[in-house]
Amino acid sequence: MDPVITLDDVGLTYPGPPPVRALYGVELEVQRGEYVGVVGPSGSGKSTFLNVVGLLDRPTHGTYLLDGVDVSTISERDRTALRGQRIGFVFQAFHLMPYRNAVENVALATLYAGVRRKARLAAARDALDRVGLAHRAHALTNMLSGGERQRVAIARAILHRPSLLLCDEPTGNLDSDNAAAVLTLLDQLHRDGMTIMVITHDSTVAARAERLVTIRDGALC
Repeated sequence: MDPVITLDDVGLTYPGPPPVRALYGVELEVQRGEYVGVVGPSGSGKSTFLNVVGLLDRPTHGTYLLDGVDVSTISERDRTALRGQRIGFVFQAFHLMPYRNAVENVALATLYAGVRRKARLAAARDALDRVGLAHRAHALTNMLSGGERQRVAIARAILHRPSLLLCDEPTGNLDSDNAAAVLTLLDQLHRDGMTIMVITHDSTVAARAERLVTIRDGALC
């Protein structure tokens, strides 16, 4: 079975003047079903690494295979489509629509996929059930706790059964109890076979991963 991610001598240099080498020489392979933590100090290149892996930025050199597809050379339109199909994002700030309820927020993940509204909502309810929030399906965002909002965000991210769940500081806005609940949920998703990558500076979050990768000064070490 092909790895989910293969990075071969991947780097990204932002144009100047002067040019800024933000990432270089990255070699990494992530197998299907792995749980990988990416750690490093502030300014180490974690955000750039996230953007490259998440197909938000195109590397300036090297090869990146996602599910065996060389995403280094395909068009921006194809990259956008592949990102929507293969990667689920979970961010520190949740990024939920404030005037929609939980099930509507989750269903937004397939809004432009040609899926009928009834089917979208049914799939969204199933995803909420998977993260333990079926009973909050019709609660507006501002009625949810921080931990509940993050679980809604995770439900939205896994709705289309992505190849990779990419998490950026997923507990950064949560108190310790809610953070523990979200990490337990990620553990469960991993046990169910999901490939997870978590970018974090929090050692408690990183400790839940089965493999750690450290990034420093734009390079993995």
